[in-house]
Amino acid sequence: MTLTEKIMARAAGKARVEAGDNVWVQADVLMTHDVCGPGTIGVFKREFGKTAKVWDKQKIVIIPDHYIFTADSKSNRNVDILRDFVKEQGLPYFYDVIDDSNGHWVFDPSKGLLNRQYGSNYAGVCHTALPQKGHTRPGEILFGTDSHTCMAGAFNEFATGIGNTDAGFVMGTGKLLLKVPETMHFRLEGKLQPGVMAKDIILHCIGEIGFDGATYRAMQFDGSGVTNLTMDDRMTIANMAIEAGGKNGIFEFDEQTKKAVDYRCKLNGTKATYEPVERDRDEKFSYELVVDVSKLEPTVACHPDPGQRKKAKDMGNVTLDRAYVGSCTGGKTSDFLEFAHVLKGKRVKIDTFGVPATPEIVKDLQTTKWGEKTVWQILVDSGVQMTENAGGAACLGGRVDTFGRMNSPMKCISATNRNFPGRMGHKESQVFLASPATVAASAITGRITDPREYWS
Repeated sequence: MTLTEKIMARAAGKARVEAGDNVWVQADVLMTHDVCGPGTIGVFKREFGKTAKVWDKQKIVIIPDHYIFTADSKSNRNVDILRDFVKEQGLPYFYDVIDDSNGHWVFDPSKGLLNRQYGSNYAGVCHTALPQKGHTRPGEILFGTDSHTCMAGAFNEFATGIGNTDAGFVMGTGKLLLKVPETMHFRLEGKLQPGVMAKDIILHCIGEIGFDGATYRAMQFDGSGVTNLTMDDRMTIANMAIEAGGKNGIFEFDEQTKKAVDYRCKLNGTKATYEPVERDRDEKFSYELVVDVSKLEPTVACHPDPGQRKKAKDMGNVTLDRAYVGSCTGGKTSDFLEFAHVLKGKRVKIDTFGVPATPEIVKDLQTTKWGEKTVWQILVDSGVQMTENAGGAACLGGRVDTFGRMNSPMKCISATNRNFPGRMGHKESQVFLASPATVAASAITGRITDPREYWS
């Protein structure tokens, strides 16, 4: 069996499953956020009763993160709906925006968009926060009301996005009926060259199969090249499985996985036991691709979908209006370090926005020093507009007052994960997806630029 099949078989209480089987699986974690949480709660109460209790308080994680830093009253109200439900159910894993459990969330635009406006328990972007807070474990089933839940597949688990109706059912029963997906095999070999990042790996893979090439399939990444990838790298790759239509992305378990998971579970006091799955000799794949990552070059996914792949070095004629680094796939500490590596001592030519994924990452950047300056200061001195308000922000558009949102037609190079029309705001804007290094080089020149021109 493949890695995905082994996890699903275990969760279904079966010795074996095969692609195409329909099985009831037991969830280990259900995550929801401010966008889909109120709807999920509504479905749960409608179907199970207004006084019903969730199936397991320890297995539900609620993370407000998307439409947070906006003055829109309905968006602010969504956080209050989550808080009320958490109090009613006695849920321990709620990462609230404010510290007052009886308060109400209101964003204050008069304080500006750059300065922190959240409490001590706020966790930031759900997909980055989940592993940071110790909620991703090998061999488990993770459901989330967000398509990029697949990012947790980096930790050797089956993680996939579901809708509000399914999530409401899981909330009440802990189970969900799923079809076992076929598995596509991506064997990675070699080591990335300087200036090339994990984002370039996944953009290459999606470019090979198309933005619908993995529809309802698992994308399994393994091979000797994986040992050279950090957990952040693996998260970047798994995150974008959905951009090829994938049901999930999944990586092998190794010592790096163990260290990362064990550390975070111990740090946060979350469940520390787990059972990773390992590869079988009899794996059956619907597709196989070998990628020598040492031969990859900085890559860009062009408007209007993630499958429109081109090399950055061939796109110097594309002028830009904006650059953006952030989101679950492009807002990690390592992403900002590569971004800063290119920008250090230089100035951006176009409006450039930086949105760290979590408060922990904000702290990393504000305390890590390169010489006399912090990484945060290096970016600010380069002209980057850095906000302390970690969150989804303009990655998915949001309200018109969202930091970095495109409210008029423009061309933006972004380290985010999705570039369909209207994704980051105005429907006539064009979004070019690239690595943080490529975004940095392009911000310097005002046109799409290969970061190796600035690598030292």
